[in-house]
Amino acid sequence: MDFRADDVEYQRHGDQPLLARLYQPIGPGPFPAVLEVHGGAWTGGDRFNNVSIAEALAADGIVVLSIDFRMPPQARYPDTVADVNLGIRWLKTNSEKFNSRADLVGGLGTSSGGHLLLLSALRPNDPRYSKLPLPGSTSDASLRFAIGCWPVADPLQRYQVKKAAGQERFVIAHDKFWPSEADMEEGNPTLILTRGESVAKPPVLIMQGTADDNLTPDMADNFAAAYTKAGGTITKEIFPGQPHAFIPGSPTAPDSLRALEMIKAFVHRHAG
Repeated sequence: MDFRADDVEYQRHGDQPLLARLYQPIGPGPFPAVLEVHGGAWTGGDRFNNVSIAEALAADGIVVLSIDFRMPPQARYPDTVADVNLGIRWLKTNSEKFNSRADLVGGLGTSSGGHLLLLSALRPNDPRYSKLPLPGSTSDASLRFAIGCWPVADPLQRYQVKKAAGQERFVIAHDKFWPSEADMEEGNPTLILTRGESVAKPPVLIMQGTADDNLTPDMADNFAAAYTKAGGTITKEIFPGQPHAFIPGSPTAPDSLRALEMIKAFVHRHAG
């Protein structure tokens, strides 16, 4: 399917616009829509990190909004999550302009963006996350579905493991984004579930490679187990031999193509 890609301004902080790349299929729809959140250890990257994912989805009849958001030193937890929350509400509010509907909007995040997306999916109405105004909108940030591609689903576990291993680049990034280890525990998708917090539970797809040295080997497993125990519906796919960020790293490789097919099928199944 043909699609167009344009940059749009979805919010502004003072005189600083925050942009998003909108991928819009050509046709009447109504199309499912995805708010896409990039990775980069919460401290780097931009709306172009996952072009290969966004283009594959758009070509399959899925609207994608890939957002930039504030990062350290400008903002850290929880303010960055507020940008994601606003991005979801903006997409839902404007969905009909893109031949979608508010009730067809889900989310996808990769790596640290997967953490931000899962956190937003679990806590769509947390006042710290929903505090940014969107004039004229009545939409909340609840999601029809959520997709975590190699997400940092337990930031505290990763911090402690990487600190013990002396892997300073991870430790530095965590310290820039998180005020404290207590915040890594509080804003932690896996621990939110194991603590038994009352959360939203949209259908989730989570994936991770066995050669992913950015995460602990059991990170996806632990989140999936906690989500299931909490009563959520989750599909987990483990890719043998695949590293972190394997889809954008090698978008035409067989496992990347298989993962993209899984993502597209999941979106269409859960957006009706």
